[in-house]
Amino acid sequence: MSMTADPTRTLFPLSDPLGVSASLNDSERGLVLTLQETLERDVAPLVNEAWDQARFPQAIVQPLVDLDLVEPAALEADPRPIFRGFRCFTLARTDASVATFHTAQAGLFRTAVLEGGDNQMVAEWRPKIASWERFGVFCLTEPEHGSDVAGGLATSARREGETWRINGTKRWIGAATQADWLAIFARDDDDGEVKGFLVPSEAPGVSMETISGKTALRIVQNAEITLEDVSVQESLRLKNVHSFKDVARMLRLMRSDVAWIAAGVAAGAFEAALRYVDRRRQFGVPLGSFQLVQEKLARMQGNVAQALSLCASLSEAQENGSYRDEHSALTKSTVCLRMRETVALAREVCGGNGITLEADVARYFADAEAIYSYEGTHEINSLIVGRSLTGIGSFLPRTNT
Repeated sequence: MSMTADPTRTLFPLSDPLGVSASLNDSERGLVLTLQETLERDVAPLVNEAWDQARFPQAIVQPLVDLDLVEPAALEADPRPIFRGFRCFTLARTDASVATFHTAQAGLFRTAVLEGGDNQMVAEWRPKIASWERFGVFCLTEPEHGSDVAGGLATSARREGETWRINGTKRWIGAATQADWLAIFARDDDDGEVKGFLVPSEAPGVSMETISGKTALRIVQNAEITLEDVSVQESLRLKNVHSFKDVARMLRLMRSDVAWIAAGVAAGAFEAALRYVDRRRQFGVPLGSFQLVQEKLARMQGNVAQALSLCASLSEAQENGSYRDEHSALTKSTVCLRMRETVALAREVCGGNGITLEADVARYFADAEAIYSYEGTHEINSLIVGRSLTGIGSFLPRTNT
């Protein structure tokens, strides 16, 4: 596929009025423009029907793979955080499920291997992840342990010579049914610490059930994964994962992706609402001519501009090495609040038609609720920030004794 984009095309003129995207260099900008064009041509026409039917359209996979966006050869260097951010933003601006699917590989699974694997594993796996030859997902959350997974993680691993025996259940694992590999995190029976393993999805003892009845992210297929006496070779252990602190380091790196996705969802909803009020007429005049509608549009654009500015500052902190837990937590929680308001306003200005897929805001409105909660709820992220401000951890209820 050609990687040449139209250099005269403006990048996100409506959603980026302050020009945050100007921090992309020419190569990065070209890749984002090409992604944008591919999404508009090959993905956007399929998402409403797929969302309505709660199915993943396989036809979108190869166009995304062909773009070579995980570690683009066109960049001739590791992707910068600002590029990775705009990659997430652009995907989510089209659809949150598509962004979640792509980030499962380019963000979650890649981070698990690069941060958790030893040098030999990274050397072998990195190019195969970049090419999608090995497609994997990050498996941490469990049916009974989400926000408290650090201390409550129940999946177990027992070493038996040069193999490990894994038992447990993972839940809400996006794209798991399409993956070849599962990055499983389990508690070592021997020392009680969390370890990481790369498990083939078709290994004996692995079974999956797609979660149905979702009202958000209906395109991406989330699964509950059961592991019963699954045997994994020691060579497939993530040898740089010694405790949950190492998993937390990965989560800190990945939480920024979710903030960028939230910003993209807000942008997609805002732009869809703007298109609607431009073509819709009431009382004989365009809906966009009403003062109250224009006030909501201005608020939406302000929310997206604020979100992009926060996300870009976070990416800058990542690049210069000043990045801390509370930075990603503050950005994720704040951007998600702005996203939540923006999708509600977008639905509001579309009136009753705003609950239909045809108006193109209902998907964003519903999907935002999942993004608001995953990769750290608003409450957990607020407590991370609160701990940094006060020096007091308040994650558990306090009792008077």
